Amino acid sequence: MRNRLLVAVCALLAGLATALMSAPAAQAAVACSVAYSKTWDSGGGFGANVTITNTGDALTSWRLTYTWPGNQRVTNGWSADWSQTGQNVTAASLSYNGSQASGAQWTIGFNGSYSGTNTNPTGFALNGVTCGGGGGPNPGQQALQVTPTSLSVPEGGSATYAVRLAVQPTSNVTVTSTAGTGDSDLTVTGGGSLTFTSANWNTPQNVTVSAAEDSDTTNGTRPITVASSGLTSVTVTATEADNDTGGGGPGHVDNPYAGATGYVNSDWSAKAAAEPGGSAVANTSTGVWIDRIAAIAGTGGAKGVRAHLDAALTQDAANGSAPLTIQFVIYNLPNRDCSALASNGELLISQNGLARYKSEYIDPIAEILADPKYAALRIVTVVEIDSLPNLVTNTNLAKCAEAQSSGAYVQGIQYALNKLHAIPNVYTYLDAAHHGWIGWSSNFGPTADLMASTARGTTAGYASVDGFITNTANYSALTEPYFTVSTTVNGTTVRQSKWLDWNDYVDELTFAQAFRNALVSKGFPSTIGMLIDTSRNGWGGAARPTGPSTSTNVDEFVNQSRVDRRIHAGNWCNQSGAGLGERPRPNPAPGLDAYVWIKPPGESDGASEQIDNDEGKGFDRMCDPTYTGNDRNGHNLTGALPNAPLSGHWFSAQFRQLLQNANPPVQ
Repeated sequence: MRNRLLVAVCALLAGLATALMSAPAAQAAVACSVAYSKTWDSGGGFGANVTITNTGDALTSWRLTYTWPGNQRVTNGWSADWSQTGQNVTAASLSYNGSQASGAQWTIGFNGSYSGTNTNPTGFALNGVTCGGGGGPNPGQQALQVTPTSLSVPEGGSATYAVRLAVQPTSNVTVTSTAGTGDSDLTVTGGGSLTFTSANWNTPQNVTVSAAEDSDTTNGTRPITVASSGLTSVTVTATEADNDTGGGGPGHVDNPYAGATGYVNSDWSAKAAAEPGGSAVANTSTGVWIDRIAAIAGTGGAKGVRAHLDAALTQDAANGSAPLTIQFVIYNLPNRDCSALASNGELLISQNGLARYKSEYIDPIAEILADPKYAALRIVTVVEIDSLPNLVTNTNLAKCAEAQSSGAYVQGIQYALNKLHAIPNVYTYLDAAHHGWIGWSSNFGPTADLMASTARGTTAGYASVDGFITNTANYSALTEPYFTVSTTVNGTTVRQSKWLDWNDYVDELTFAQAFRNALVSKGFPSTIGMLIDTSRNGWGGAARPTGPSTSTNVDEFVNQSRVDRRIHAGNWCNQSGAGLGERPRPNPAPGLDAYVWIKPPGESDGASEQIDNDEGKGFDRMCDPTYTGNDRNGHNLTGALPNAPLSGHWFSAQFRQLLQNANPPVQ
């Protein structure tokens, strides 16, 4: 009996095991759509973006595959782990972008090569499921894509969310945004009715939500229903960021520089005034660099964050009715400046750097900035220079590759934006490099895409970014008065000169304005503003040309006509011959919030020789005037000044040169 029972139990268990093994495992339903677009094509090389929309269940990781119709090859890519075997291409998620919600949309991109015909690929598949058909409920079905679905709206100001469609429609689709029951001060003031066609269905269109000034201290909320006939509606929850804190703090304005005076950092001002003739510019507003954890409290006689803010309050009190703007540079990501050495930082990704960045750096800064006693100040934060652009151009370097694969740069910046944007009187500006770095089409579009995808991943989405800054601590001329990108010399375009090397921009102003337009096309609001750091890009003095060259040789023409007198546009460290540029002022040109001096003139870019230090700063040969260069500067001399101290330390010889070569001249 016992044996028969044992046999029966074993048979039952075996049958159960067989049933369990034969039952299909529960899996997420995968469905997707893909938009492929070339960003440039030179007839042998090209670049492209691939925008993926998840129309199925939420994903924890993803793997996009497709097959080339010809002999195209991916040479390098971004925002995914790219590989190619034969004609088959795979783009796999990275650690920071594997999780994608239902309805999420993200963009990846690459540069490639080919010969013959460059036909676009088709037949994309996500996790083995063909996009646009099969594998999930209602695959390829039309849906509304809305980013973000939680919106923080500053009282007295506005914020935006972006709307697009999941798949290409066969006829026009109208999408409406209607405010529901809630805080009546929150209203839809732009984009309440949008039309999508078969041509623009995948282009984000913005809806603007405004918050009227009121007298309460409540962060009211109001749901906004985004709807279209026959489609599932999406709810956006708008929350007012109230500015009535009891201290009379101002509202979050569109341009923090307009109508305001700038904070004068007495630490820098005293050094500038001590130099011959320096008193003429010593009262200029400059950026305060928080370049390590210790700088939050203050080090080596330099004031910390709270001390600067207290000094700003004193200046504001003597300023009459005008508000005061104070500028901080948030600059301490792990693996900071991964492609340089002179400005390396104290944190490493491999040594728990991202967690330390959040808890020991961003959190204490945000806590100080949020103190209600500072609510009347306009606090501008320049967020992590030289970071996101490195993920586009320099992932061949180990520290940059680690920053990309770990997601530390993107996650760190998103954390900083979330913390800083939550403070109503703080304004965030992301660094967008400069035209001599991002000006080529192969870099321009991918950088804008990365900025957009990073912002979309924050709590407030695009609204978490108030603007962008270019030329930070760099020397690119604001304008080139004697030629444009379309100038030709004896039938040859100046883009073919060795100096420009096919760059699409000849100066910083045209680049910044074009980059702003690209950002708006990616979904940022049309109110987004740019800053240009003009602290050291004046290029005056005897070497400055007074008119265009008469040479018929394109290289000679450009070299004799350009006001940027660097040996190579890739040179960046303590440049010989540089001068002070335009003085800080608001609204100097269309699309520009201000010209600013973020890099304080006279503070070194890096040491010209090895100097032991406890600041994490290495010796970069690009700061050595005897170095004959590398691939990034065409193997030219660096043009750096000799006898330079560590980055951020006072460099008297540099300041005196900048003053002497100022353009406009110092009066």
